[in-house]
Amino acid sequence: MSTELIGYTDRLSVAPGEKIRFMVSTDLPAYSSALVRLVHGDENPSGPGFKEQRVDSAIDGARPGRKQFARAGSFVLVADQPPLSQLTSFTIQAWIFPTTPLLGETQGLLSKWSEQKGGFCLAVGADGALELWLGNASESRRFSTDTPMRAREWYFVAASFDSQSGRLRLVQDALANWPSDSSSIGVDSLCQAPPSSDNDRPLLLAATGVQNSPASTHAAKGLFNGKIDSPRLYSRALEETEVDQLSQHIPPADVAGDDLVAAWDFSLNPSSSRVADIGKHCLHGIAVNMPARAATGRNWNAQKADHKQAPTQYGAIHFHQDDLENAGWQPDFELTVPAGLRSGVYAARLHGEGVKDHVPFIIRPPIGTARAPILFLVPTFTYLAYANDRMDAAHALFADIPFSESRRHPLDSYLAEHPEFAMSLYDSHSDGSGCCYASSLRPLVNMRPDYRHILTDSPRNLGADLYLVDWLEQENFAYDVAADEDLHHDGPGLLSNYRVLVTGTHPEYWTAQMMDALEQFLAQGGRLAYLGGNGFYWVTSVDRERPHVIEVRRGMGGTRAWNSAPGECHHSATGELGGLWRHRGRSPNRLTGIGFTAQGWGDPAPGYSRQPGSFDPRAAFIFEGISERETIGDFGLVFDGAAGDELDRIDFSQGTPHHTLLLASSGGHGPSINPVIEDFLQVDSRLLSKDQTNVRADMVYFETPNNGAVFSVGSICWCASLSHNNYDNNVSRITRNVLTAFASSPQLPPAQGS
Repeated sequence: MSTELIGYTDRLSVAPGEKIRFMVSTDLPAYSSALVRLVHGDENPSGPGFKEQRVDSAIDGARPGRKQFARAGSFVLVADQPPLSQLTSFTIQAWIFPTTPLLGETQGLLSKWSEQKGGFCLAVGADGALELWLGNASESRRFSTDTPMRAREWYFVAASFDSQSGRLRLVQDALANWPSDSSSIGVDSLCQAPPSSDNDRPLLLAATGVQNSPASTHAAKGLFNGKIDSPRLYSRALEETEVDQLSQHIPPADVAGDDLVAAWDFSLNPSSSRVADIGKHCLHGIAVNMPARAATGRNWNAQKADHKQAPTQYGAIHFHQDDLENAGWQPDFELTVPAGLRSGVYAARLHGEGVKDHVPFIIRPPIGTARAPILFLVPTFTYLAYANDRMDAAHALFADIPFSESRRHPLDSYLAEHPEFAMSLYDSHSDGSGCCYASSLRPLVNMRPDYRHILTDSPRNLGADLYLVDWLEQENFAYDVAADEDLHHDGPGLLSNYRVLVTGTHPEYWTAQMMDALEQFLAQGGRLAYLGGNGFYWVTSVDRERPHVIEVRRGMGGTRAWNSAPGECHHSATGELGGLWRHRGRSPNRLTGIGFTAQGWGDPAPGYSRQPGSFDPRAAFIFEGISERETIGDFGLVFDGAAGDELDRIDFSQGTPHHTLLLASSGGHGPSINPVIEDFLQVDSRLLSKDQTNVRADMVYFETPNNGAVFSVGSICWCASLSHNNYDNNVSRITRNVLTAFASSPQLPPAQGS
């Protein structure tokens, strides 16, 4: 195993005068840290090479090393209180939807358990059967139904114990109620070793106990994969008829209400980490590590697909053994950003004994100010969506890619050794359900300037956006830098002092607040240079309580890595419908003139051919210095061309403004470049044909009110061509022409008829 040196920050964007903290884990005894401004990340010898600028700062110097640990897995923690610690007899009841019952390890459901002092624990056993553990400081015993449950089916489960008689009963009842269902069973037994719940342990849902580890205060073991709905706890052993009433959905207070200790209602406040107890003791809990909320419960009848319209049918939480909201590392150093430091893409550079790491972050301008006419908006939400992606394991999704060990970056191997760092929004949990939350409070292993993505064998996302940063520096443009989260939180106020907004190469994940701000910016005369592809695609939300978390529900349409479960397409954070912005009536075409049309990573990327719109007088400033028959961008550091990776095209049916000029289009893409699925209603000969007219990148231009304008290139690879031939090329010239005119010209060529 290689030497570890890895870090993360407590925020992705910071302004002068604000603090940012750095968390580091290493097995080295010491390392050094320094502040650098990132300029170019690609180490390809055909390009400018890796570029960074050292900046003197308070974080420079030697530091002691220490190992820190992350503990993945979601559960609910309820603090120990007298109604729990004084229990001697009890009944536990819940509905459960186990997704991996035959995992071969115990998975907790409701527990107050100590290995040393005993207690009680209801769990799914290693064999998939319902188990009850009872114990005290002297002895402990386990009781089981010895009948495995089936995966992805609802079960009513209950366990009761009477301390005076020692009578114990376990109930495992499939909700489907098939005749002669062998997985439904009731078991009676005796136990003469009364449990001791006075064990100084919290009550846990979806885990068997807390980790005895100083590395994390919120770590649990015996974690559960699946849904739990309406767990309840009573202070006596209910009669069999009373347990039957609970299985018939009788309200908890109507069954032995005086003996009700707690009844947790997961349908309440699904946007919060708070888990409400509607019982008299108010034993509220905290959901740890972001289990999926707004999940359909055992009584969902499929008549409403929005949890806001039928909240009582969304009484479940979906827990995963590999959820992670916060790695919980302790900070090793912090930086108060100096007042005079220019905005840009920065990193804390860590170095020690031949290993290094760059921990990136954005320094934005002081709030309410602009130091340049151009704002480069770094697509940090896209970075977060892809962070720690393990897509190299999903060969079926990318069947046309020639995966090989030669394309595996060392950081991919390191990530494979650390499943506790969780995953990207492109991955599925270990139980097969899609990952819908992504947090920045963990090591974002592949969000590094020199990381080469397995899809492209080249930089992507952060590394690809540094192509643009390097070019802006080379061309001496005055520009500021901000992050997606800045636009989300500050809205139109962030853009009000700028003339031009420039996107990164892959601004795929946008929130409603960001869309609103951009629409207002364009309506008021702002100018947009969309220098990427597959932008403004997925509905994204930011958790209000935990702003370091974004949420994406893929829905059941669009070009996607997984489907949302039926009834679970609405975000828990905001309640809004997830999926594509296109399916919400806010297609990217309405903003940029183009929308996602194709993707692929196995063939060379071609250039663009000029189209009639490029000879319109309105576009003359864009093509100044470009000959009529010149192929644009048949070169580049990624796939050898400017039109590659993910592509966008013009589509008036999706809202492309009627006066949009089609300036140039790519063509001749290889067979691995495939059209997006949302453009097809069924599988037909067009989908199977390799002659796809929609497989292309379109370059477009159109004007907006108040002398604003939009220029879009429709390809993620565009910026990778900027540095070709020492920056003297037609991709560079066109980009320079556009940004120069957008930033400096108060009056652009008027639209025809305006």
